[in-house]
Amino acid sequence: MQQQSLNELFTEYRKNNLTRSELEGYIYQYFFHNQDKTSLHHWKRDEYEDYVSWFHQRMQKAVDTYRETGSTFEMFMNKFIHISSREYRVRITTQNITEYSTWCARISDLYLHEEAPEYNFEKEENILTKILKEQYGKRNKRCILALILKCYCYVSEDFIDRIACVIELDAKQLREMINKIRIIRQKKDDFIYQMKERIYCQFYRCMVYERKMQLMKENTAAYNKLKLRLEKARMRLERMRKRLSLLRTDATNRQVAQVIGIQKGTVDSSLHRLKTKMNLLSEKALLN
Repeated sequence: MQQQSLNELFTEYRKNNLTRSELEGYIYQYFFHNQDKTSLHHWKRDEYEDYVSWFHQRMQKAVDTYRETGSTFEMFMNKFIHISSREYRVRITTQNITEYSTWCARISDLYLHEEAPEYNFEKEENILTKILKEQYGKRNKRCILALILKCYCYVSEDFIDRIACVIELDAKQLREMINKIRIIRQKKDDFIYQMKERIYCQFYRCMVYERKMQLMKENTAAYNKLKLRLEKARMRLERMRKRLSLLRTDATNRQVAQVIGIQKGTVDSSLHRLKTKMNLLSEKALLN
């Protein structure tokens, strides 16, 4: 059956000697083994095989579209393959551009470049140790607890274990307090996360536009249209970044006070006192 032409296969199908699935299977085998008989004979073999597999999903539409007027079934299928191969090439090119843009991204070229805050842990821990050794140690520990809860999004599990013993608080209790403030902030944190995801998508959209422009001829209608879309996409990305930068990621003093179970004014004064102490000790450290 593999030696038969497409016209002979279609005739057998019309006579009900072949089922629909059998006809489609033979057509697939025919094109798979006879690349030289198609208009895609110049394609690389692996690329052609991928295309035939992709075309198999559209074969049912091709068979239904054929009418026995003007051309044979084999000529029609060859023409259908020629036209659909253009759609396949466009899809593959777009996919390759997207993958290239993603994998070739460099930090210096990013429109969105987030850097984690840099801390000198040894220096900061020495300052916190000095504050804890001062008079009114209990008040100082409460200040540091308020600071930990305020910056909950930067607190790791390892840090909780290390800092809990320093402020003389059970690690399990500290985790519960941090989890509580995370629950309070859940809606806001989800909004920030979703906004970051939209910014990432917009960033890669800009990269895809840039890559497509590199493959186009300059000063053409398509090039100028894509250039305008890129400019608008960049402007939108900058607006999104600016909006994100205005959002606060730390907990409010009122939320911290709610978790600890004290007045908001106490948290305000505690954090202000801690900030003043840390600045003063930092300046002395620089002078030394």
